[in-house]
Amino acid sequence: MSSTTTLILGLETSCDETAAAVVRRDADGRGTLFSNQVRSQVKDHAPFGGVVPEIAARAHVEHLDGLIARAMAEAGASFSDLSAVASTAGPGLLGGLLVGMMEGKAIALAHDLPFLAINHLEGHALTPRLLEPCAFPYLLLLISGGHTQFQSVEGIGQYKRLGTTIDDALGEAFDKVAKLLGLAYPGGPEVEKAARRGNPTRFDFPRPLKGRADCNFSFSGLKTAVRECVQGLGLLTERDIADVCASFETAIADCMADRLKRAFATFREMHDVDHPILVVAGGVAANRKLRATFEAECEKHGFTLRVPPFHLCTDNAAMIAWAGAERLALGLTDELDFAAKPRWPLDTISAPVYGSGRLGAKA
Repeated sequence: MSSTTTLILGLETSCDETAAAVVRRDADGRGTLFSNQVRSQVKDHAPFGGVVPEIAARAHVEHLDGLIARAMAEAGASFSDLSAVASTAGPGLLGGLLVGMMEGKAIALAHDLPFLAINHLEGHALTPRLLEPCAFPYLLLLISGGHTQFQSVEGIGQYKRLGTTIDDALGEAFDKVAKLLGLAYPGGPEVEKAARRGNPTRFDFPRPLKGRADCNFSFSGLKTAVRECVQGLGLLTERDIADVCASFETAIADCMADRLKRAFATFREMHDVDHPILVVAGGVAANRKLRATFEAECEKHGFTLRVPPFHLCTDNAAMIAWAGAERLALGLTDELDFAAKPRWPLDTISAPVYGSGRLGAKA
């Protein structure tokens, strides 16, 4: 473990957020976030109802330089103050990954700095340690537009997958239901907003995999049930939309409670931890009903819940910089010929699960 304080510039361009951040890691492992600049591309992709890779990559090229300048200025740092540069190397959209990696490599080469190629999922996994002490091992639930999985986080670069989606990712399911109902993009927040006005018991949607002995997820069948329900309703009223959203959200919450129960038991079988921690990361972690479910299940099963603030749950560069700082402390750096990995599982040992979310082999 490094006995020095490090300052890291992080770059994130894996999907539809362009981001740059500067963090410090002290010799005792504590972190400080000095800047976290993020430019969302939601307006760029909204007319298409989803992320268009070519538009995303072009936006990264146009805005990354400015974001880096603002992040460095906000941190009061110059490139000569940096200890290393960290860029997301995967998983994600190849065009976007190449933009961030080429920028990070160029800065590292020009200023004779170590370069760190970061797994985007590791950024999510390690974010709690930027905010406060969080000892290994802990249980991670990663829920976003492209990922739904349980991981046992056992150390830097040490992960064991306990379960993953066998079809759609959770965030993807929310977005597809929103599109089916004619709601705005991105769909997850719109479904949640409509659900608050709805009757959660009007429609009895299925709870896929409930009661199964493993820790996997499935949302495709639930999504199909919602589609058939909507088709049967004909011309939708505002009440219909609200009730469908509320019933869908309730089904998801029930599924998550059941899957958490199984994951808690599996984690305890693996680790003898007096005060186990559940970390929830990813954009879907902002959903209030699901957050309440996580809190209730953690209290019931003796886990402490850690959910980073929303701006650190969605894609950001602070988590990339921090993952870089954690790796640098162990002397782990990467060569400048490191290639982008559009598919890059966090757990490299477990066999891929067929389907497993929008970016398949991540899981």
